[in-house]
Formats: sequence, C-alpha cells, structure tokens
Amino acid sequence: MERKAVPDGRTRRRDDTRQRLYDAAMDLIAEHGFSNTTVDDIAIAAGVAKGTVYYNFPSKNALFEALLRHGVGLLTADFHTAVAAFSTPPEQAVALIRAELAYIHQHRAFAQLLLSEMWRTNREWHQTLHLLRDEAVGVIAGVLTRGVQEGHFEPALDVRMAAAALFGVCLVVAVDWLVFEPDRSLESVQDSLIAVIRARVGI
Repeated sequence: MERKAVPDGRTRRRDDTRQRLYDAAMDLIAEHGFSNTTVDDIAIAAGVAKGTVYYNFPSKNALFEALLRHGVGLLTADFHTAVAAFSTPPEQAVALIRAELAYIHQHRAFAQLLLSEMWRTNREWHQTLHLLRDEAVGVIAGVLTRGVQEGHFEPALDVRMAAAALFGVCLVVAVDWLVFEPDRSLESVQDSLIAVIRARVGI
C-alpha cells in the first residue's frame, strides 16, 4: 500500500500562513473592494509582516488569483463529495443545491467576491476564474447529463445552460438571503430553493 506523504512542520506553517492571508484578503476585499485593499492592509489583518505576503505571493494580484483557486477548489471538492454520497441523479442534484448553499453560508465573504468578480471581464485573472467556474459547473452538468440519459430529466433539457443556471441561482439566492434575511435558517433556505427548482426542472 502506498503511503501518503505527511506534511512536515514547514509545510504546515506555510499552509497556515497562506490560509491567514486568504482569510484576511477575502474579508478586506469583500468590505472595501480590491482596489482599496493594500498589501499592508492584508499583512496587518493576517498578523504577519508585509514581506511574508510577498514571500508567499509575488503580488496582490497573484494572492487574489490564488484565493480564487483556493475558494472555488473547496466548493468543487464539496460538489464531488455531495455527488458521491448518493446514487441517483435527482438525489445528487438536490445534494448539490444543499452543498452550494452550505458552502456559501460558511464562506459568505468569498461568495460575495465570487459574485462580484464574475461580472468583471477586465481583470487579469478573469480567464482563471472562468476555468474554475467551469470545473464547478461541470460537476453539476455531469449529474444532469446522466439524469437525461437515464430518463430522470426531460430529454430536451439544455444541460449546460441548466447547470450554469443552477449554480448561479444558488449563488444569488444565498447572497440575497445572507444580506437581507440573515436570521433565516440554512435548512429553510435549502428546502425552499429545492422546492422551486423541483417545480421548474423536475429534479
């Protein structure tokens, strides 16, 4: 049996430092915007020296692009876990909705960033964000494709459009919920959105 590599102390410290930088950058940029957030601000919020930021990332842009990779990567991993937990496409589709809303509830500042950055096509990391989004949406599309093939969903379903719509609806509904109805429970929002999507898509 192949042994998994165990991270050494230096690797763990590096990962911990990067996570602190991600968290600091995410909160600051969500509150003040990318242009109004400086590397000094991020370093202070993370509790590290400015040189530590540049040791880990060559620039603020590079830090933000890495943050996008990290955040969307976690969401995509949650999607794969949700799909693996169920056997049929309708069950998997419901699990994906629950997983995305739960992720956004836990990482609300990142969700705000993701939603705002999707509209900005002039950023140097736009292509990276496009590819990352495609990976997440691709998990949903895979479930819907299998559902069409097995007769669970309508044969005429535009799988790619439906997958993008499902991803986007969850994102927008979650942000709206957390901004305007923060006292509402996660389970209530999940159940309500699933009921709406079931009525329209038939999952």
